[in-house]
Amino acid sequence: MLKDFTKERFDIIIQAGQSNSDGTGIGDADVPYVPKEDIYYLNANMTISVASERVVANDIWGDYSLTFADEYRGSGLLKNGRNLLILRTSVGGTGFLDKRWGLQDDLYLHMLEMTQTALELNPENRLKAFLWHQGETDALLNASYDTHYGNLSTLIKTVREKFHCPELPFVAGDFVQQWVGENAEICKPVVGAIRDLCRDLRNAKFVETNGLLSNAQKLGTDDTIHFCRNALYELGRRYFHAFMEITEQ
Repeated sequence: MLKDFTKERFDIIIQAGQSNSDGTGIGDADVPYVPKEDIYYLNANMTISVASERVVANDIWGDYSLTFADEYRGSGLLKNGRNLLILRTSVGGTGFLDKRWGLQDDLYLHMLEMTQTALELNPENRLKAFLWHQGETDALLNASYDTHYGNLSTLIKTVREKFHCPELPFVAGDFVQQWVGENAEICKPVVGAIRDLCRDLRNAKFVETNGLLSNAQKLGTDDTIHFCRNALYELGRRYFHAFMEITEQ
């Protein structure tokens, strides 16, 4: 029998950005994520499913929102009778300069549509956090500090305005440090813009990624741009700790 999600009350998390947000980390996990009956995904096709890691070919792909959700649930923030709904709006290889996340662009508009859909399922549904990881594409396209700062600032401010949640916690993070080391010149303005925006905005935090391995470092591949699966788990925990710093201010 199909579940009627209009009868469920959700705490909603927006998960947005590109491939490290979508989850492309592989390799072993110290403690593999176990799906929970009260943690769900709203997928890009507007279906709702129990949140779980994806299996792609012979690999399990990690997702930092899952450990964020586990921490949220385990901390007692998810009250009795409520579920957690993660909006999976991220798409790999996308940015502002390639016309995907600007105010008139497809992914931004689809994120708004998914958020509105989630809120309208039940009048007691509530937005709780905006988790963002993106910027590698804009770095590769040589985005300036001012351009990236302006684009990201506009995105978060318009989301808060549209959904009448001016205090919505916003968390963003640094890139894989191996890739930053290989591409320092193009990364510096973009990462600097994200870090400074998180300092300048109310209810925003920037997450450092020191010590988090890439797929290349974990598995000996040539993929230096993506966090490995185990690193994504830790990234989710770091995002949650940043979220708690915001909410406890």
